Amino acid sequence: MKQMLREAIRKGQKSLSEHDSRTVIESAGVSLSRGKLVNTRAEAVSVAREIGFPVVLKGCGHELTHKTELGAVRLKLRDREEVSEAYDEITGINAQMDGVLVQEWISGDGREFVMGLTRDQQFGPCVMFGLGGIFTEALNDVSFRVAPLTVYDAEEMINEIRTRKLLDEFRGSPAVDREVLVKSLIGLGELGTGYDEIKEIDINPVIISGTVPVAVDALVVLETGNGLGVNA
Repeated sequence: MKQMLREAIRKGQKSLSEHDSRTVIESAGVSLSRGKLVNTRAEAVSVAREIGFPVVLKGCGHELTHKTELGAVRLKLRDREEVSEAYDEITGINAQMDGVLVQEWISGDGREFVMGLTRDQQFGPCVMFGLGGIFTEALNDVSFRVAPLTVYDAEEMINEIRTRKLLDEFRGSPAVDREVLVKSLIGLGELGTGYDEIKEIDINPVIISGTVPVAVDALVVLETGNGLGVNA
C-alpha cells in the first residue's frame, strides 16, 4: 500500500480516488459497502446484478472529490435500464475518471456517523469520531484522540459524543456493534502512525445497517508538502 500512496504523490495527486481510498480504509478494518470499479456499461449492469438492486453509481477519479456537485453520483438505481442510463450520464461528464464505482445501496435506519484521521502539526496523527451525515458541520459533535489508540481510548471517544445514545437501542433499532467501531478507530490510528503519506481520511457517512456501522463514502487526502513519493 505504501507503494500505491507514494506513486500517487509522485504523480502530483492531492488525494486518492474513492476506489483506492476504500482499499486503504478496508485495510484498517473498516466495514465497507460492497462495490466494484467498472469501465463499460455492460460491466456496470453485470456488477449491479451481482450485488443486487438497488445500487449506487459514482464517477471515480482522484480529482473527483466533490462528486455530487459535479453530477457524478446516481443513487438507488433499481434496474438494468436505470443503471445503463446513469452510467452514460456519469461518463458523459467532462472530468477525468478511472472508471465508475458500482456500489451497494445501504438504506440504514437513519443513524449516521463520521470517522476519520487528521494530521495535527503539534500532536501528529489524530483519530476522529462523531455524528455524521448532514449534521456533521452543523452540530460539530465529534471527539479526537492522538494515535495510536488503545481499546480504552476508542471506547472513551465513542462515549464522549453528545449523541452517544444513538448507538444504543433507538426507536426499535438494535444497538450498534461497538466492537466494530472500536476496531475501525484503532485501525485508522494505525494508518496514521504507519503511513506518513496520508494527511487526512474522511469517512462520512458511516450508516448503521442492522447493528453494523458501514462506510459508504471515503476520501484519503495525501501529504504532498514534505517530498514524500519523490524518486520512490
